[in-house]
This record gives sequence, structure tokens and C-alpha cells, in this order.
Amino acid sequence: MDNEKIIIANWKMKLNLQETLELAKSIKAKFKDLKKGEIAVCPNFISLLEVAKILKGGKIGLGAQDVFWEQKGAYTGEISPGLLVEAGCKYVIIGHSERRKFLMENYEIIHKEIKAVLQVEDLIPIVCIGENWDERKTDRRDYVLYDQLQQALSGVDVVGDQKIILAYEPIWAIGSGTAIEPSEAEYAHKIIKLTLNNMFGMEMVNNNFKIIYGGSINPKNVKGFVGLENLDGMLVGGASLDADEFYSVVKAVL
Repeated sequence: MDNEKIIIANWKMKLNLQETLELAKSIKAKFKDLKKGEIAVCPNFISLLEVAKILKGGKIGLGAQDVFWEQKGAYTGEISPGLLVEAGCKYVIIGHSERRKFLMENYEIIHKEIKAVLQVEDLIPIVCIGENWDERKTDRRDYVLYDQLQQALSGVDVVGDQKIILAYEPIWAIGSGTAIEPSEAEYAHKIIKLTLNNMFGMEMVNNNFKIIYGGSINPKNVKGFVGLENLDGMLVGGASLDADEFYSVVKAVL
């Protein structure tokens, strides 16, 4: 994969349609002169088509917050990878910790979703992994990350220039307002990189994978993460809901 940093905004279910469109316009304007790096926003499903129109011709990519593992069929309420591409998406978040917690998604589901996304062209999965507080407290983080990566990616064929983004999100930090210590993130990213190297080989990992951090990143703490080894970008939640705050985060990273 290229060396460009990527910053992805996850707007979750925080905004209504009008608020989403206004924020998309503000962010597009903020980054009209973007010279380096990649930026993407992930609005709610009902906003995708309208946000795609707003972002067209600009520097910002479009992503979705979830996807189903089949391309077509009798699956009420679900969205296929192909439909996301039709809507203009370049990225899709898979297995966010909130879906694992509230909707009982497991890594068998996540594995199937990754494979489905890789079957369509021009759609990049953003695969979320991370430990909870009990797992961190009992020093099981390394095993948890290894196990999540194995379940999510074992048997997944990555061919050509297909890309996968791994988002390390310590569950206990999400929405807390406090990011983990940068040194902890650096260590976790090293474990992820080593595991990926064992699974896919160093050359493929360097060419096809990115590792990013998510979990209460904001303009005040982001500078501590800049320059960390094996950090290819950020997945930003709350701070991405304000165009000025998001701009500050992005400029610090890029």
C-alpha cells in the first residue's frame, strides 16, 4: 500500500439527514486544497446518495458503516457490497465494536463480510479489532488481537492491489473522551503488524494493508500519535462531527 496516511470519519447514528448534508458540505470546503493523504467520511445509510453528490469532484472519499455478506437475496434490511459501490462508496467499516457489542456480530460474520467486500471492485474494508477493559486488565490483549485477526482474515485471499485497512480500537477507550497512551497504541499496532506478517508475508502486508487507530482521538491528543511506528492513520468518531475539530485532527496527522 502507498505511504499516504488515511483519516476516516465515522459519524455513527449521531446526525439527522440535514445535519449530515451540512457537515459534508463544510468538510468538503475545508479540504478543497488537500495536497496529500486520504480522507473519507462514513455517514448513515440514508445519507449516502446525497453525500456522494456533495463530495463529487472533491478530495473526500465516501464510506459506509456496515455491509452484509451476500451480494443479493432475501435479506430484509441489509445492504450488499455491490449496492455500496453503486452508491459511490470507496470504503466500508466492518465489525465495529458497537456492532459487536449491541448487535452480537462475531468474527465469523466479520470474516464473511470481508470476503464479500473483496469480491467487488473498488471497495476497501476497514476491519475493526480491539480488546475490552477486562481483557486489557488481565493482560490478554496480545492474544485477543491475534485471535481476532485469525478469525477475521484466515482463508481470505488478497490478490493484486486489493487493500484492507485494520482499525485498532480499544473498546474501553471508544467514546470515553480519553485515548489510550500513544505507546500502548504503538505496541498494539506492532502486534497487529507481526501477526499480519505471519499470515500474509511482509511484502503483501506492506503493499496491501494499512493499520490505523481509533478511540477518542481529538485535536488535543492527536499530536501524541503522530509519527508512531506502524500507524497509517486514524478512525475518528466524535471529533469528526465538527468540521473545525476534524480539520485540526487531519492537519496534525498529515
